[in-house]
Amino acid sequence: MMERFIQICHHGAMDGVTGSCHELRLVEGPGILIDCGMFQGGEFSAGGASEEYPEIEFPVAHIKALIITHVHLDHVGRIPYLMAAGFAGPIYCSEPSAALLPLVLEDAVKAALTTDRQLLDKFLTKLISRIAPVPYGQWLEIDTGTHAQLSFKLQPAGHILGSAFVECRVRRCITVADLGPDKVTSPAKIIGTKAPSKKTSVNRDVRILFSGDLGAPYAPLLPAPRSPWRADLLVLESTYGDRLHEGRRARRAKLQEIVETALRDRGVLLIPAFSIGRTQELLYELEDIIHRNRRHFAAAGLPWEELEIILDSPLASRFTTIYRELREFWDREASRRVRAGRHPLSFEQMTVIHRHEDHLSAVDYLKRKARPCVVIAASGMCSGGRIVNYLKALLGDSRTDILFVGYQARGTAGRDIQKYGPHGGYVVIDGKHYDIRARIHTITGYSAHADQRNLVDFVRRMRVSPKEVRLVHGDRHARQALAAVMQEELGQGLRIRVDF
Repeated sequence: MMERFIQICHHGAMDGVTGSCHELRLVEGPGILIDCGMFQGGEFSAGGASEEYPEIEFPVAHIKALIITHVHLDHVGRIPYLMAAGFAGPIYCSEPSAALLPLVLEDAVKAALTTDRQLLDKFLTKLISRIAPVPYGQWLEIDTGTHAQLSFKLQPAGHILGSAFVECRVRRCITVADLGPDKVTSPAKIIGTKAPSKKTSVNRDVRILFSGDLGAPYAPLLPAPRSPWRADLLVLESTYGDRLHEGRRARRAKLQEIVETALRDRGVLLIPAFSIGRTQELLYELEDIIHRNRRHFAAAGLPWEELEIILDSPLASRFTTIYRELREFWDREASRRVRAGRHPLSFEQMTVIHRHEDHLSAVDYLKRKARPCVVIAASGMCSGGRIVNYLKALLGDSRTDILFVGYQARGTAGRDIQKYGPHGGYVVIDGKHYDIRARIHTITGYSAHADQRNLVDFVRRMRVSPKEVRLVHGDRHARQALAAVMQEELGQGLRIRVDF
């Protein structure tokens, strides 16, 4: 019956982890989009959109609204192109996301389209006028112009500040004929009367849930996501559907160990990290490590209290400021630290680099002096941003360490460094070969994504299980591995799709 109500179209993240864009379309014609993200690396959509060709390749005239799950570029980066294609509806998001989205897209437009201030201001004015903040946990109806009622609700997803999963509810007046001959008695159960005639109608709702990116339990700063009561159809991310993360205590210990190892030879530890989410989590954990070890040494002659943490990203600095301003959305642990007088996102050992000239000076200084310090810079997949200059300068120095704390998509420099670096290989950046002599480390536990167990439990804890699960936002092996575990643990009757 669900197929007679709605159609789900996937315009991205079907066979990879970027370009998230999903459409819920009513049989009457209108539809809504959940996310409209940018592709990265070698990933692309069925319609041919890619990082190189990001223009919208699907019809938008019938799209009544855009709902965004969170503000990472792989979920919102194509919004300027969506607006250019004629989309004029509201952009619904959580209240924190409403504060973050203009900054994210201003930076993206400056990097990819124009630095003209007048054009940027014109775009931002139009964008801000479209943004409609929605409190968590409240149903909001979208005017479809049809007899069908379409509403949605945002719930905290625990991925980054403002992240949400989206529950959609479609209500439509249906007849016994719509239900089919094998369902003739079911409306009687719904309305508590005798079996109806073929003309009898009854309001029936269908629930569709879009997970966006789910966070892992016990992640820094944010509460863990809670499973909803029910879903008929679940569109579920599967980024880490084939692996399990380390526990919070173990990964914090591993982070400390890697920092101490990296500093023994007085070299630099580079951590590529997205400006929003991962950067703030790392700062939070590093502040805690420094606090716990304030009377100990990170390396010979270098007390933890004197270790410099360089945040080289103006955008990350602005996001971190917003994170601090929105403490009401932090979890209990983070709130307790603030009440105890600590400053998890603005501590004494932090140095923030804003100006580009200062960034270039820092890169040159570290190349010549190899001062022991930790540098956090974007982008998280090394596909752009200030981290690229650090990599060019320091990849060939055996005193350098590089720590990956997030997923590296196919076709990105980060994936190549992670794959070939441990074997003394090289990476191509901006058309030039760079030998990798730096030591390479990976901590998957600091991913802001749920792992296989978290994803299975998210479904298991629903009181009314979905009839169908569509696995998106994951490489093929990850989707297949997650599907196999879900089928085994949640029942053979559950329909799981990995291809569309």
